[in-house]
Amino acid sequence: MTTAHLSVRRATDDDIDTLVSLYEGAARWMLEHGITQWQPGAKDERHFGRLIESPRAEVWLAHDADGTALGAYELWWSDEQAWGVRPPVAGYVHRLMTRRGAPAGTGRALLRDAELRIAGAGRALSRLDCVATNPRLRTYYEAAGYAVVGELADKVAADGTSYGVLLLEKPLG
Repeated sequence: MTTAHLSVRRATDDDIDTLVSLYEGAARWMLEHGITQWQPGAKDERHFGRLIESPRAEVWLAHDADGTALGAYELWWSDEQAWGVRPPVAGYVHRLMTRRGAPAGTGRALLRDAELRIAGAGRALSRLDCVATNPRLRTYYEAAGYAVVGELADKVAADGTSYGVLLLEKPLG
């Protein structure tokens, strides 16, 4: 996908350092702004490398015309941990992240790119989850057409702790 300010392509092993840097920047920004969600160091080279190689997930990376990385997202084809076993009617967006200072609208453009890829795969719904204690993120997704369809009080993090998430979905037309 190309918009006025970004081009999106599938990430490769050569992009792993960039993906980790984007994640770390977003995680540090959240902490600086009192948002308890992503933690620095929680998603490393192994995380992104595993997803890049997975047949059940994809990682997409956005650049501007100069080649500067602006953001990325993960697209999963199932998410049993949050959504349980479901028929294959949805794609699941994870780790939507933008570089600090990226042009306004970059996150929304990445979300739209994910939705187009999900619809292009013949699936009718885009789904995601967000931590229940982040009302600003919930508002962001609702403004993009997502609706809360459930809540999972005890999603388990990689470190074994649990936290609550809202389950959101958007029909794709």
